[in-house]
Amino acid sequence: MSIRLTDIAKHYGRAGRALEPVSLEIAEGELVGLLGPSGSGKTTLLRIIAGLEAPDRAPAGRILFGDRDVTDVHVRDRRIGFVFQHYALFRHMTVFDNVAFGLTVLPRRERPSSGEIRARVHRLLEMVQLEHFASRYPAQLSGGQQQRVSLARALALRPDVLLLDEPFGALDAKVRQELRRWLRQLHDELGFTSLFVTHDQEEALEVSDRVAVMSQGRIEQIDTPDALYRTPANRFVFEFLGDVNHLEGEVRNGVLTCGEAHLAVALPDGPEELLLRPHEVRLAQAPTPEARLPVTVTAISPVGAEVRVEIAADWLVEPWLATLRHADYERLELRRGQRLFVIPRRWHRFSADATQQRQPAAA
Repeated sequence: MSIRLTDIAKHYGRAGRALEPVSLEIAEGELVGLLGPSGSGKTTLLRIIAGLEAPDRAPAGRILFGDRDVTDVHVRDRRIGFVFQHYALFRHMTVFDNVAFGLTVLPRRERPSSGEIRARVHRLLEMVQLEHFASRYPAQLSGGQQQRVSLARALALRPDVLLLDEPFGALDAKVRQELRRWLRQLHDELGFTSLFVTHDQEEALEVSDRVAVMSQGRIEQIDTPDALYRTPANRFVFEFLGDVNHLEGEVRNGVLTCGEAHLAVALPDGPEELLLRPHEVRLAQAPTPEARLPVTVTAISPVGAEVRVEIAADWLVEPWLATLRHADYERLELRRGQRLFVIPRRWHRFSADATQQRQPAAA
């Protein structure tokens, strides 16, 4: 079931506008992430799609599920599955009964037979890998297992659309990582249309077919994870998707100068700010003719396949972050307090009209 939103807006009286007029299309079977900081409007948009809140009447926005206009349809008639951050399971019911609950309370003419309900619930518990926990109660499960029960319950009614609001927000990092991989696999197996809200960039980029980055009630950009990271539409998207180092200075005759630091750049004279990702920063024991950016190592943190190095300098407003391969870390014999030089591999800048310019730095 596809989803199409046209000019959906929302404001809350004196609290102001939560959503600017938003238009969005989600293809059938697509998994789209809504990503943004707190207050960006992502949960408001999700609740409007679900029918838990009504959009403003002006402009006259529309919500279509396939060819069906559900703008004024009650939440119970939208065929929505909803998974919340907090599992909201019935504590006095077993796992089986929690998953079956939505089916057992359907009107008699719509309710499957008891045999069909048992078969559907057991099939769902197999899918979420909890078939051996059917007789347990929520208090006897881990947080990750409870969230799987919550997802199975949402899928039991065979919804046209599955909506998830920070589904892994209450879980620890390792469990979150396991569950988001599992959600992606389950989505690929069942092919349902899904929209989920998160403020975790890594989560959104790993799970989604496309990601809509939101800010101040607007969709700044919607694209594939790779396109978002490589070709952000504006500075907000660039800075929100990962760590960023800032280099501010004055350009004169093709050289950007900031205190004792200087970098050759092909830019017009005047004040300038460049942005660099941590992996676009190389550390060296000596400067180059094009780049003299002296720094001091202030912290070292080996993380998985890379080493994260925090560096500081008098010419920096705030410390920078560099990510190195372990081989480079060992070659440089890095230690706190060590004096080194930054050699930028690439930098980015955004003009006032949000146009991005990227340039490899001479190194």
